[in-house]
Amino acid sequence: MPSGESSDDQEFPPELSAGANFVAGPLPDDPEEESEEPVIGEAARAEQARYELAVVEDELNERWPETRIEPSLTRITALLDLLGDPQKGYPVLQVSGTNGKSSTARMIEALLTRMGLRVGRYTSPHLQLVTERISVDGEPVSPATYVDTYRDVAPFVSMVDNAAGPGEPAMSKFEVLTGMAFAAFADAPVEAAVLEVGLGGTWDATNVADAQVAVVAPVGIDHIEYLGSDLAGIAREKAGIIKPGGVAVLAEQDPEVERVLLERAVDVDATVARAGSEFTVLSREIAVGGQLLRLRGLGGVYDEIFLPLHGAHQAANASLALAAVEAFFGAGQERQLVVEAVREAFAEVTTPGRLERVRAAPTVLLDAAHNPHGARALATTVAEEFAFRRLAAVVGVLGDKDARGILEAIEPVVSEIVVTRPESPRAMPVAELAELAVAVFGEERVVAEPALDAAVETAIGLVEQPDDPEEPLAGGGVLITGSVVTAGQARTLLGKEPQ
Repeated sequence: MPSGESSDDQEFPPELSAGANFVAGPLPDDPEEESEEPVIGEAARAEQARYELAVVEDELNERWPETRIEPSLTRITALLDLLGDPQKGYPVLQVSGTNGKSSTARMIEALLTRMGLRVGRYTSPHLQLVTERISVDGEPVSPATYVDTYRDVAPFVSMVDNAAGPGEPAMSKFEVLTGMAFAAFADAPVEAAVLEVGLGGTWDATNVADAQVAVVAPVGIDHIEYLGSDLAGIAREKAGIIKPGGVAVLAEQDPEVERVLLERAVDVDATVARAGSEFTVLSREIAVGGQLLRLRGLGGVYDEIFLPLHGAHQAANASLALAAVEAFFGAGQERQLVVEAVREAFAEVTTPGRLERVRAAPTVLLDAAHNPHGARALATTVAEEFAFRRLAAVVGVLGDKDARGILEAIEPVVSEIVVTRPESPRAMPVAELAELAVAVFGEERVVAEPALDAAVETAIGLVEQPDDPEEPLAGGGVLITGSVVTAGQARTLLGKEPQ
């Protein structure tokens, strides 16, 4: 089962706020300095784009946040109608589920790209920079493109807002972002779009697209305040992405969930492909930097697949992505995709913030697990594939998450825990998280640090201390987890560029 990858919210980095200073002075007139003008000009343009991006984010943040939803597709439908229905200009693959959506979407994108298509990918939330959400050709759009796209759709967004009746909400931030993604993909133009559902399925803004392939990653309980705690009810919401006449590609599910998904497929006359039946992971071997897979897809067996990611859950995600792309191209009945192209695509997959190694000596790993389901997959992978002498965890959790469940899941593989608070108004206070950690780990294994940078530094210090004066220091590690926000801010702190 995949590590946490659902709709954790994300704030814009403080250094890019609209109030940040921006100075673009004249370029030097000295002829001897002419050779530097292109560099200076480029830097100034980049800084201007970052400033304008911050202004746009400030405007978007005045809207309903992504954590607040109103079950309706009326607003996003109205916007897209005004824009000329850009979402109808390319085929769509849509990915829902509780965990694993982002990794699966990235794998689908890599496979489609290797097959020769120009691909757009829309995911959420972002780890570091909001431009990560809209990708074309495997790269986030530039800040300038993001800003231009927003300015293009803004007048139409205002028209939808103004048409709202008394007591009806204006467009939410997520709805506007979704409209921007559809427009950016049409402008590119792309030949296929991979859409990650933000929250739920039926009423998610992405569901206005008529996806020919609906992918449902493992479904569990999360976002109780929005989706409830009834697993069957959550499954019905996720099942809403399965469209009439389409193909439903399903990960292995709880029997109750699978029943709901199959009922939806029957109701809309969709073809079904199930993990463990029509496709599966035949074998996986732990390898240096990842794992070696043998997959049975809809069209046959694909062997010698190197996946540079850790964990059985990522192998399952790879199998799911492969079946989705096979379904997209109509593969099946012994008609395979080009095996060498599949190998090349998987070998190039990256999943930032998903058990990602961001430093060596000591090893520092990031994982965006933010619910017990994802944290259990994380702990299993750490136990099976890493041999740390000592592992300190840095954990920051948002207040609406099952923090105790996360802590209990990782406790068996962690030596000490440093609780902290990421920069988010939704973050759980350090004292509250520390109290939960003490109940799970015991007081002697818990350290509290209010700031993330200090927490990381403290954790590194802990694993650099030998348990025994004669014991070598090698083999210590730090795991930073608990939230997409925590993982993203730590990634920035440790000098990693957005992807």
